[in-house]
Amino acid sequence: MPTRIKPMAAALAAALTLAAHAQDKKPVTEPELRYQAGSSPLASEPMYQATNPKAPPMTQAEFDSARKIYFERCAGCHGVLRKGATGKPLTPDLTIGKGTDYLKVFIAYGSPAGMPNWQTSGEMSEKEVDLMARYIQHDPPMPPEFGMAEMKKTWKIVVPPELRPKKKENNYNIANIFSTTLRDTGEVALIDGDTKKIINIVKTGYAVHISRLSASGRYLYVIGRDAKINMIDLWMAKPDNVAEIRVGLEARSVDTSKYKGYEDKLAIAGSYWPPQYTIMKGDTLEPLKIVATRGMTVGSQEYHPEPRVASIVASHFKPEFVVNVKETGKTLMVDYSNIEALKVTEIGSAPFLHDGGWDASKRYFLVAANNSNKIAVIDAKEGKLAALTEVGKIPHPGRGANFVHPKFGPVWATGHLGDETISLIATDAKRKDLAFKQVVQLKGQGGGNLFIKTHPKSQHLYVDTPLNPDPKISQSVAVFDIKNLDKGYTVLPIAEWAGLKDDGAKRVVQPEYNRAGDEVWFAVWSAKNKESALVIVDDKTLKLKTVIKDQRLITPTGHFNVYNTQRDIY
Repeated sequence: MPTRIKPMAAALAAALTLAAHAQDKKPVTEPELRYQAGSSPLASEPMYQATNPKAPPMTQAEFDSARKIYFERCAGCHGVLRKGATGKPLTPDLTIGKGTDYLKVFIAYGSPAGMPNWQTSGEMSEKEVDLMARYIQHDPPMPPEFGMAEMKKTWKIVVPPELRPKKKENNYNIANIFSTTLRDTGEVALIDGDTKKIINIVKTGYAVHISRLSASGRYLYVIGRDAKINMIDLWMAKPDNVAEIRVGLEARSVDTSKYKGYEDKLAIAGSYWPPQYTIMKGDTLEPLKIVATRGMTVGSQEYHPEPRVASIVASHFKPEFVVNVKETGKTLMVDYSNIEALKVTEIGSAPFLHDGGWDASKRYFLVAANNSNKIAVIDAKEGKLAALTEVGKIPHPGRGANFVHPKFGPVWATGHLGDETISLIATDAKRKDLAFKQVVQLKGQGGGNLFIKTHPKSQHLYVDTPLNPDPKISQSVAVFDIKNLDKGYTVLPIAEWAGLKDDGAKRVVQPEYNRAGDEVWFAVWSAKNKESALVIVDDKTLKLKTVIKDQRLITPTGHFNVYNTQRDIY
């Protein structure tokens, strides 16, 4: 720590710690910090430097450097415009009064309320801490908007619909193909689930967040964090891209129309920046309609300038998309039957809506309001909020997991980033005493869970913990026996089974079943310059079945089975 602020450091750090505890008596966990402080593709976007005369001076070079650091490490918590998201606002009206020295100590030491200790952890140098303390006193730069004209410049039809296969031109069992994200290379690996061989490595956007299927199962849609969508035709002799588009500068979600009569007709994608969703033609990705999500938050009803679109799913009950918006805490039921006269039903629940999944009946969508520590239950048939259920700290279900509990009947499960619990929520709406209440809270290995999974033909529930700081926990998974949950979990040493030669992180992430429900696939995720692998477990015996290694499997993370994804089986 520099000499000039040493005399005040201890006092300031103590004051900050007390203030933080007053806001939140539970210290933020390391898994939460790993998740929240993620990078944003906006780091590379050019932005205008606005000069605030009350802020300390910065050169253009310093401003650009600080802006890059902010979007790589801070925007996920504090927002693109620094208005606050899961973290506190960092706008000049708040920061200038604090002063540079105060802000430097806060950035260096962090706080239990959620601010990482950037300098003392070694993540930032003393010079970078000084840079950021000055930067957040300046007006936040505005990233460019991204409208219809910008989208159409990126839209590309690689193979027009009329030139695509009239029937399947390969011998692959398409229903058992896996789409595996190769995060840091901007690709997905299409893998034959029967032979365990790579079919093709397809170029996509950066860090594909999710893979979704058309209603027919023919087309695979993937979206990168850089908001690039790729449409892959699985009927081709060698499945590959047939269309692509960029719908913004940062995004997470994509899906397609699935209601009877609208199969494969439309696609939709939601953006983090600009805050909006885009409806496209299902066979070409031609953009048809852009709708902004800027508006008022639930509860306080304050205007929010950048409410990010998180998860999107297609309703099975109506021609609607279920669009979940983070900062405003709203679920939008978007009727796509006439997009020229678009009808949107707005359902308020709780802030920071993230990801979720259908219950077994596919009528109720359960979505995590993660920093509210709640699950919102949306009734897709009635178009209303069915329940708002308290769960553990920062639920992160992925799509969640459906199974029948021996005592409570059908339940949906979520794990948590912030603690070791697994919450089971009863989903039988006819049982008024139990419906949509947390009926069981299991204890897993620890916090840092991202995905939880089971299958209708399985008796097991798998819980990963890739963001846990303990390598023994992040490199393994917990498995529960659904018929005997009280006996606790079995630990499978997935990373050890992978037999990787180097010392990579080997984080085990996203259990995914094959079509038959008798195999579970895991990604063993290490750094770009380290060896990674996929590990396949026999679900009946919980023994290692096989390991897929290939030099092209660089940073594998999420993977999605075609049949299960197409039919929302989890």
